[in-house]
Amino acid sequence: MKGLLLKDLRLMKMQKQFFIIITVIAAGMAVFGQGETFSPFIVAYMTFIGGLFTLSTISYDEFDNGNAFLFSLPVTRQGYVAEKYGFGLITGAGFWLLGLVIDIAAGLTRGMFSADTVVAALLILPILLLMLAFMLPFQLKFGGEKGRIVMIGAVGIVLLAGALLRKIAGAWNFHVDDALNNLETLNMSMGKVILAVVVLAAVLFFVSYKISVSIMVRKEF
Repeated sequence: MKGLLLKDLRLMKMQKQFFIIITVIAAGMAVFGQGETFSPFIVAYMTFIGGLFTLSTISYDEFDNGNAFLFSLPVTRQGYVAEKYGFGLITGAGFWLLGLVIDIAAGLTRGMFSADTVVAALLILPILLLMLAFMLPFQLKFGGEKGRIVMIGAVGIVLLAGALLRKIAGAWNFHVDDALNNLETLNMSMGKVILAVVVLAAVLFFVSYKISVSIMVRKEF
């Protein structure tokens, strides 16, 4: 797996100009943004870019029947999947940290830094897990172009399901504020809610990994 990580890091190094541009854009938003409006967005933006690069490495591997050559080397399919999930965590967390540093530096420069920025940034980490858990199985199953089309369709279905649930909740007079009040009644602190979200994201990440391993074991090149 170390060799696969080095390969993907070298691919990442080849696109260093792209990442420099992304960093400059994020720094510009942090410097010229009014107040703290952009704080969570900048960290989320950088995290998403870092995690998304994993999909690009899969497309590179598939180019010109590259996987057939790759698996002729001492590389197992389970190890390949583990490396992609690990690489996604490394790049996503790395860009998350970079975005947070940019955010904190901009806030300190303007004298408007708040600890809430760090709290909001921490909430993005479970979203990184969910993003990778959702995208990687599609990419491994359907490849580059088809994978993106299927993901767009899946996102559309999720949005439609959310809109439907919202209408059903409205018809039953269910409101989010009431649910939050019920959590407070049950002595469910926000910290416990965040911990539950992290645990749920980690479980879904592990399930996604198992699904991806199953996909790669059955895939023919």
